[in-house]
Amino acid sequence: MDDDEWNPSKAAGVCLMLLAQCCEDPVVNLVIPFVKENIKKPDWRYRDAAVMSFGSILEGPDPAALKPLVESAMPVIIELLRDESPAVRDTAAWTIGRVCETLPEVALHEAYLVPLLTGLVEGLSAEPRVAANVCWAFSSLAESAYDAASENSGHNGEPRTYILSQYFNVITERLLATSSRPDGGQHNLRNAAYSALMALMRSAAQDCYCEVQRVTLIVLERLESIIGLEHQIVSHQDRAQFNDLQSLLCGTLQSVLRKISKEDAPAISDKVMLALMSMFRTTTTSEGSGDQTAVNGETDKTKFSDGVQEDALLAVSALVEAVGESFVKYVNDFMPILVICLRNHRETQVCMNAVGLLGDMCRVLNKNLLAHCDGLITILMEILQDINAHKSLRPAILSTFGDLSLALGSEFWKYLPIVLETLSQATQAEVNLEDPDMVEYLNSLRTSCLEAYTGIIQGLKGDGSQSAAALEFVAGHVSHILSFIQHIGADSITTEDLISASCGLIGDLVSAYGGSILSLVEVDGIASVLQRGRRAKASRTKNLAVWATKEIRKLKNSVGSTATTVANSTLSHTATTVQASPSG
Repeated sequence: MDDDEWNPSKAAGVCLMLLAQCCEDPVVNLVIPFVKENIKKPDWRYRDAAVMSFGSILEGPDPAALKPLVESAMPVIIELLRDESPAVRDTAAWTIGRVCETLPEVALHEAYLVPLLTGLVEGLSAEPRVAANVCWAFSSLAESAYDAASENSGHNGEPRTYILSQYFNVITERLLATSSRPDGGQHNLRNAAYSALMALMRSAAQDCYCEVQRVTLIVLERLESIIGLEHQIVSHQDRAQFNDLQSLLCGTLQSVLRKISKEDAPAISDKVMLALMSMFRTTTTSEGSGDQTAVNGETDKTKFSDGVQEDALLAVSALVEAVGESFVKYVNDFMPILVICLRNHRETQVCMNAVGLLGDMCRVLNKNLLAHCDGLITILMEILQDINAHKSLRPAILSTFGDLSLALGSEFWKYLPIVLETLSQATQAEVNLEDPDMVEYLNSLRTSCLEAYTGIIQGLKGDGSQSAAALEFVAGHVSHILSFIQHIGADSITTEDLISASCGLIGDLVSAYGGSILSLVEVDGIASVLQRGRRAKASRTKNLAVWATKEIRKLKNSVGSTATTVANSTLSHTATTVQASPSG
């Protein structure tokens, strides 16, 4: 909402919304008579107030009680999308968006769907503020339709079809047109249109795939075309709009790339990467602060364009996921860009997305990253040691050490001393437990330490003789790791995610080190963590706890069986000696 739109009417609507959330059901009977009395009044102000009031009470009261009221109101609200008053059309579109969020089954009902979609599509041609709310309604409708189809299909995969499939192409075409409206800068319309397009792409069923492919090519064309327009920028406002459009296109590209099949992705990957690399280059200039040392020893001075780098990195992540190991052909050209983004930790989200992208690259490129790892590890360590770097970066970086170990296997051995020392320091972190934000940070830090240790153990296990030597080096830290897990189990702030990660790491340690650590895991603190895991609500936590418990039990049985065999062999030998003795 624009600042100049804030008025008593809007304030009253927000107040009513909060009352509904706090008081719940009693609000309904107080508001509905007002809605019925005024929703068809000749004065548009009364109609607008009625629709605003209705939309404001849709969150809080019991959905079952609201459902019949919403069903009876839907035809009227849909009709108000064509009201002569722009304010009423605007509020009607907003209310439909609220219905799609809170009672999607009503919006998706066959009795209302066609007139609703017709009204919404027409609304995309309305004034910017109306069209922006229509876009939001489409976002909610698309996501709700996808969720409903997924539930009905009975599995977690992408549904073959859904209720919007037959209208998908028309909606997509109109959203694309809306995103290019010359008045798109008003009332956040362009942003709303692209956001709706992203939601539609994310929620596409399998039978909409051809349209997803078409949108991918259109987005690429738009990205390529605006990159060539940078020389026309003459003002700060032009720059802001240019950057905003690049970010929106990157976000949309990310959404469609996550839908493109592994078979089709290679056909467009060169074009995607070329466009993204061109954009990275246009969003950095030779003017910036300080030397930036790249992985290969090169220096670059950079200046970042707000928001663009963040979204571009996410688009590259989507491409990495789409093409897998084939991304290796872009690594040498892209690595200097990744390094620049990692070093830009003063823009926390840019650095965070770069760290996340590095983790994605680890998962698909494996040892193809080896040539770049000396520089990458150095940069990650520099960020951890920089007191000016935001604390939220630390958990992400520590987790990435686990990703790097999984990628490199035994080749990770040379980084073990510095990485294990860093993890050891992180496990000893303390915060003010009276501060909820710091408690959340501590739990995140601990989770990342567990993930890093898990990645190190799994990456080194069974990867040749060098791996065995590396595991032997890590063995010196196992006692500390298990003490850390016991500390987590005894702490009142510990979350189920921490218990889950702890159980998984216990199992990995037992699997890797066998009987040599039996005495370290057969203690009350470890048993308590595993017991909490077995009693957890989440099936993943339960499964990890049960698995780790079985690994310990197998180990105990194996050790016990070995001891029994040795004892029996000794007794048998003694008995034979006694029988053969002359003194017998």
